[in-house]
Amino acid sequence: MNYMADLYAADLSGAEWRKSSYTAGNGNCVEVADIPTVDGTAIRDSKNPHLPAARVTRDAWQLFVSAAAEGAFEA
Repeated sequence: MNYMADLYAADLSGAEWRKSSYTAGNGNCVEVADIPTVDGTAIRDSKNPHLPAARVTRDAWQLFVSAAAEGAFEA
Protein backbone atom coordinates (compact mmCIF):
# COMPACT_ATOMS: atom_id res chain seq x y z
CA MET A 1 0.00 0.00 0.00
CA ASN A 2 1.35 3.41 -0.97
CA TYR A 3 -0.19 5.81 1.54
CA MET A 4 0.65 9.03 -0.35
CA ALA A 5 -0.76 7.64 -3.59
CA ASP A 6 -3.93 6.62 -1.75
CA LEU A 7 -4.13 10.04 -0.10
CA TYR A 8 -3.98 11.84 -3.46
CA ALA A 9 -6.27 9.31 -5.16
CA ALA A 10 -9.04 9.82 -2.58
CA ASP A 11 -12.21 11.36 -4.00
CA LEU A 12 -12.96 14.85 -2.64
CA SER A 13 -16.16 15.43 -4.62
CA GLY A 14 -18.33 15.02 -1.51
CA ALA A 15 -15.90 16.70 0.88
CA GLU A 16 -17.31 19.04 3.51
CA TRP A 17 -14.97 22.03 3.33
CA ARG A 18 -14.72 24.33 6.33
CA LYS A 19 -12.74 27.41 7.31
CA SER A 20 -11.81 29.00 10.59
CA SER A 21 -14.31 31.12 12.47
CA TYR A 22 -11.43 33.62 12.77
CA THR A 23 -11.51 34.28 9.01
CA ALA A 24 -11.47 38.02 8.25
CA GLY A 25 -13.96 37.80 5.39
CA ASN A 26 -11.59 39.31 2.80
CA GLY A 27 -11.40 36.15 0.72
CA ASN A 28 -7.90 35.17 1.88
CA CYS A 29 -8.97 31.93 3.48
CA VAL A 30 -7.71 28.40 3.77
CA GLU A 31 -10.33 25.67 3.72
CA VAL A 32 -9.84 22.15 5.05
CA ALA A 33 -11.75 18.91 4.66
CA ASP A 34 -11.35 15.51 6.27
CA ILE A 35 -10.45 12.56 4.07
CA PRO A 36 -11.76 9.76 6.30
CA THR A 37 -11.05 6.92 3.87
CA VAL A 38 -7.30 7.44 4.32
CA ASP A 39 -7.19 9.32 7.66
CA GLY A 40 -6.05 12.51 5.95
CA THR A 41 -6.80 16.20 5.57
CA ALA A 42 -7.15 18.23 2.37
CA ILE A 43 -6.22 21.93 2.31
CA ARG A 44 -7.20 24.44 -0.39
CA ASP A 45 -7.34 28.16 -1.13
CA SER A 46 -10.92 29.42 -0.87
CA LYS A 47 -10.30 31.88 -3.72
CA ASN A 48 -9.29 29.04 -6.05
CA PRO A 49 -11.31 25.98 -5.03
CA HIS A 50 -10.97 24.56 -8.55
CA LEU A 51 -7.21 24.09 -8.09
CA PRO A 52 -5.89 20.84 -6.61
CA ALA A 53 -5.92 20.63 -2.82
CA ALA A 54 -2.81 19.82 -0.83
CA ARG A 55 -3.21 16.65 1.19
CA VAL A 56 -1.51 15.59 4.39
CA THR A 57 -1.99 12.98 7.07
CA ARG A 58 -4.37 13.90 9.85
CA ASP A 59 -1.44 13.72 12.30
CA ALA A 60 0.61 16.15 10.20
CA TRP A 61 -2.31 18.59 10.05
CA GLN A 62 -2.81 18.43 13.81
CA LEU A 63 0.90 19.11 14.38
CA PHE A 64 0.72 22.13 12.06
CA VAL A 65 -2.39 23.54 13.76
CA SER A 66 -0.84 23.05 17.21
CA ALA A 67 2.40 24.74 16.15
CA ALA A 68 0.49 27.68 14.66
CA ALA A 69 -1.57 28.07 17.84
CA GLU A 70 1.66 28.14 19.87
CA GLY A 71 3.10 30.92 17.68
CA ALA A 72 5.75 28.82 15.95
CA PHE A 73 5.31 30.70 12.66
CA GLU A 74 5.28 34.27 13.92
CA ALA A 75 7.95 36.55 12.48
